[in-house]
Amino acid sequence: MDIKKEQYIKETVDAHIRQFADGLEARYGAEVNDPLGVINAKKNNAFISQLGEEFMFYSAFVRSFDSSFGKVLENMGNALAKISYVVKGRIESYLLPQQTQHIDYLMTAYEKRDSKPSTRDYQQFNCLIPGNVASFLTSHETDNYFYDPEKRCHYLIELKAGGDLDNKKAKSEKIALLNEFFILKNSLQNDDTIKIFFATAYNKFGEGAPWRQERVQTFFAEDELLIGKDYWNFVCNDPIGYQVVFDQYKISSEYMNAALERIKQLYFH
Repeated sequence: MDIKKEQYIKETVDAHIRQFADGLEARYGAEVNDPLGVINAKKNNAFISQLGEEFMFYSAFVRSFDSSFGKVLENMGNALAKISYVVKGRIESYLLPQQTQHIDYLMTAYEKRDSKPSTRDYQQFNCLIPGNVASFLTSHETDNYFYDPEKRCHYLIELKAGGDLDNKKAKSEKIALLNEFFILKNSLQNDDTIKIFFATAYNKFGEGAPWRQERVQTFFAEDELLIGKDYWNFVCNDPIGYQVVFDQYKISSEYMNAALERIKQLYFH
């Protein structure tokens, strides 16, 4: 990896984790005298408080931490991608009824196991475009939308910051991605390629181990998945991207450990 690129990755990871730790401390510090604050509300739960201060603190903290930290990883992915891609956001165009119907058809076929998911299922689908599309105009926000001008390829990624996807949400995630695909396709006036991916920030089975969620794989083809290390390598556009990101994270995570200790002192001094 180029030295400048490595330095950019390290600085980006460090800045995002430091900012997150500072935000945590500011938020929980502002709630210390609020009886309805997240931690104080848990302290008032006699059933939880009976289990001790350490358990009480983390049971209050972890749930809100998971959701907010997921956004940090998403933002960090977008920032890291800027070194290799053009990073975009909202997609605005139109979505035709024929395209929506085709998505419904695919979902039914996958659920019935009549066919296995394949990128050909939507890449090769074409339909007549009406002269007036005003009534079909729409927009869609994406977690990650990158464009590689050299390859003339658009990448749409739905990121699950955790290591897995709730089986009940697999279908809706694929529908959302296919909606994004067709909206973006309708907006392009050239032959650029579009690829869609479902990604996780880590592999729940351990990095390097096979990632097996049968319900998810009912709706997603193997080449539509970026799991853990593969996601970070893709974002950094480098085969050792994950290693550089995580090595820096191990250093920068000390900001969070220190912030947590100070927060605990505020509430349990």
